[in-house]
Amino acid sequence: MNRGLNVLLLEDDPALQQLIVEELESEGFRLTACDTVAAAKQTLQSGHFDLLVTDLRLPDGDGMDMLKAVQAQNNACAVIVITAFGSVRQAVKALQAGADDFLTKPLDLEHLLLSAKRVLANRALRSELQQYRQLNTDHGFHGIFGKSPAMNKLIGQIRMLAEAQGPVLILGESGTGKELIARALHAESPRADKPFLAVNCAGIPAELLESEFFGHASGSFTGAKTGRKGLLQQADGGTLLLDEIGEMPLMLQAKLLRALQDGWIRPVGEDREVQVDVRILAATHQDLRKAVEEGRFREDLYYRLETFALHVPPVRDREDDIDLLALRFLKQSAIAQQKQVKGFTAEALKVLKRYRFPGNVRELQNVVERAVVFCHGDSIALKDLPDRVQSNNSTGGLSALPAANGHATHPIEAVLLEGQVWPTLDEMQKRYVQLILKEVDGNKRRAAALLGIGRRTLYRWLGEDDL
Repeated sequence: MNRGLNVLLLEDDPALQQLIVEELESEGFRLTACDTVAAAKQTLQSGHFDLLVTDLRLPDGDGMDMLKAVQAQNNACAVIVITAFGSVRQAVKALQAGADDFLTKPLDLEHLLLSAKRVLANRALRSELQQYRQLNTDHGFHGIFGKSPAMNKLIGQIRMLAEAQGPVLILGESGTGKELIARALHAESPRADKPFLAVNCAGIPAELLESEFFGHASGSFTGAKTGRKGLLQQADGGTLLLDEIGEMPLMLQAKLLRALQDGWIRPVGEDREVQVDVRILAATHQDLRKAVEEGRFREDLYYRLETFALHVPPVRDREDDIDLLALRFLKQSAIAQQKQVKGFTAEALKVLKRYRFPGNVRELQNVVERAVVFCHGDSIALKDLPDRVQSNNSTGGLSALPAANGHATHPIEAVLLEGQVWPTLDEMQKRYVQLILKEVDGNKRRAAALLGIGRRTLYRWLGEDDL
């Protein structure tokens, strides 16, 4: 359950530092150790940490300085303070300042491990409670949820463009929520109390598109027994979204361009024109510049639409929003399926945040819905996620590397046999040991276990003194 959780250790006693590192790493934590406050503060700024374990008295400061530094940068990081000069007064002071626990030396490593697990579990519960409270009270920006820099920028652009009258081109990959962006533009605009209509240009047969957009007179074609207003007239005063506009035939593009320029349209079979007041929003996942070059899209229409363009970010650029979106989809799915699933394990959530989501928000929603179905507890675990999500995030084990001849080569073979000369057994042993150490990030206890030898033997092979 602790795999992948990052711990920053600040301890100036080398022997105790080594013991703590080995104890916590044996339980799956990832340790970064420092022996001065200055080094720890610099390390803190360069990465994300879930837990700080710090001595109280240090050569260049104290653990309270580190506690303040953590609180200034990352309130989600738990803190355990350790000191050889323990007292009730010091313990109370540290806890009042925001520390999660206070331990005294001589340190009981089993006690430290239990404390680490407990404070991290408590932090996770508080974070989950805060997120669920936010889900119950936050309705987002017209249904758009996200606090990432990319989404904050997009929402700011929507607010500005909502007051404009010209067309807006909404660009983004499939599944990013382009229609939701269009609805937000309409809701923020002076046209909010007028109709909002959306049509998928790829979903209407080409022979019916003109009638669908511009309307038709009675008897204008076979089956037209009565006249009918087209979408442009139905949306008069409001907003019309043309989704997948790249699929619109060239003939219809010319008529749409005129409607954009002067607001006049001619229904099929009519000998008179009708004026409409409609704001056109267009959306596509296609590269319209390329479509123009290939003659599939009118250049003049492209530049008319492109005056105001919004780029909807893909999920891979919204990592900070994934947990918020995932929890919202989980809540919706749990209610719909009448299941008591309340959250994600830390490992499952971390894997979700690493996955690229080529299908974007739509794929994330589908992944969560599926996970709720397969979940048998109160939290979605890694095993509940689809295989493609799990496999794309696997960091354990040794994977194949491409060889010069184009065939996959196992990295053990690539390392042991690199160079033109066959290595001796001693040389192969050294290379293999170094490869294993690299795979376990230098953890000698884990390396010895993988090699099936004792740590004393490993130190001897490395030419080091016993520690």
